[in-house]
Amino acid sequence: MTIVLFFIILGSLVFVHELGHFLAAKKSGIRVDEFALGFPPKILGKKVGETVYNLNLVPFGGYVKIFGDDADVMSDLAVSEADKARSFVAKPRYIQAFVLVSGVLGNIVFAWLLLSIGFMAGIPSASDGRYAKDVRDAKLTITMVLPDSPAQKAGLHSGDTIVSITEGEKHFASTDSEKASDFIGASTGNLSISYVRGEESGQTVVEPVAGIIEGKPAIGVSLDTLGVVRFGFFYSLYEGLLITWDLFREVAVGLFGFLKQAILGQASLSAVTGPVGIAGMVGEARILGLVYLLSFTAFISINLAVINLLPIPALDGGRLLFLAIEGIIRRPIPAKFTKVVNTGGFILLIAFMLFITYRDIIKLVSS
Repeated sequence: MTIVLFFIILGSLVFVHELGHFLAAKKSGIRVDEFALGFPPKILGKKVGETVYNLNLVPFGGYVKIFGDDADVMSDLAVSEADKARSFVAKPRYIQAFVLVSGVLGNIVFAWLLLSIGFMAGIPSASDGRYAKDVRDAKLTITMVLPDSPAQKAGLHSGDTIVSITEGEKHFASTDSEKASDFIGASTGNLSISYVRGEESGQTVVEPVAGIIEGKPAIGVSLDTLGVVRFGFFYSLYEGLLITWDLFREVAVGLFGFLKQAILGQASLSAVTGPVGIAGMVGEARILGLVYLLSFTAFISINLAVINLLPIPALDGGRLLFLAIEGIIRRPIPAKFTKVVNTGGFILLIAFMLFITYRDIIKLVSS
């Protein structure tokens, strides 16, 4: 089920991105020859009007084939004047930029809709956070479990609701996360923890150890008091938009901070994950419930939007950079040069993804 959900999420993210390009091209009077999910070989295909819609076998990606997207190819074709006028390269640069950035807009709008649905259904929120006055049904929740910690070895997961913590005759059953941390820190022996995960209840024994938190025993978890926030339709759309903007800004700041560290040789790849790692996160979100899965998908969609804006050849941001340069120098960049640079950028991106995937697999096998 996790693998199926992973491919559904991946397909939906690719679909909305390419749909953004597709709709912008159509709106701008540009001919679209093909709209495809996945890469060949083709499984299903149907031509509607002038566009062929294909479902391909390799699920990692998709594309829109926009007529005249490649100026070098256009010069080798016998094209009528009417078709030339409907080509991508024949349009003004601001229209080309609109078509390129619309894929990013597709991912942002998709994230906004998913988060808005989350608010309508009931989205998790901290009882002392932004929506403190709107939180209902607050519970003591594990928000993070450290690798190789006593909590992980005892089988506790992120998202578990703590019902009670017992040590001998001492018993804790509050939803206050600070008091729960104090109770664990004051323990001198094993703790019996009762928890709820999804629709199932469980109990485990954890032995706190020194060294995780200075000065007191700990089990290697972060705790918070989380409840549910639910709004009506229109207010959900409004709050969904605000959260989408906040996430976009935070992801952008974090990514550019990472790139700055990479340039200085100080970046760590420990926080970078590829398809294998994302598939594992999908499994965790699935266990927590549909709203968590929607929120996770929205977060990944925003990440893709930000990454695609990077001025790297083969990404939308790289092509936007070329358009900006052409606007400054007042003439087109040679098509053969842009083709070579974009191909090189694509190869480097694939190589980086394969490296990250290999590292994720090694991490998975060794854990």
